[in-house]
Amino acid sequence: MNYFELYDLPVSFHPDQNVVKRQFYALSKKYHPDFYINEDTEKQDEVLELSTLNNKAFQVLKNPQKVLHYVLELKGMITEGESYALPQSFLMEMMEVNETIMDLQFDPDVDKAAQVKAEIASIEQSLNDKLLSHTSGFQALSVDEQEQKLVKIKDIYYRNKYILRLKESLAKL
Repeated sequence: MNYFELYDLPVSFHPDQNVVKRQFYALSKKYHPDFYINEDTEKQDEVLELSTLNNKAFQVLKNPQKVLHYVLELKGMITEGESYALPQSFLMEMMEVNETIMDLQFDPDVDKAAQVKAEIASIEQSLNDKLLSHTSGFQALSVDEQEQKLVKIKDIYYRNKYILRLKESLAKL
């Protein structure tokens, strides 16, 4: 059972957060281990497993980045340990940003750091805008249209991961 089925929601990049919370609390009550203390071990284990699943589902479905990863995984677009090749054009764009960050490691410059942070934020905002345009209304699309969108969403997902690594490198300075 996937998290969307558990919460009786359609698979979506933007699950209704009110439903997510409502389902989490309802299932938390239903599968609270204290209510099954007099049951046999098998039933207690089953309830504990469902309670754990509920907690994991809530942690994923309340976080947009985790939902993005989870849906891509559900749709078979990404796998654990996958090696995704970002487009050469994107990597060339990022080369200057990477070089600036490396320069800042050896020669700190507050103004230069602020400038590169702003540039990274601008790139990230652009990616997030594109992502929103591809994920909004996704479940209403035909299967073929979804497949086309998933390829684009996957690419943006990996570009965002790259940007996150840049931000982490910059934060260490």
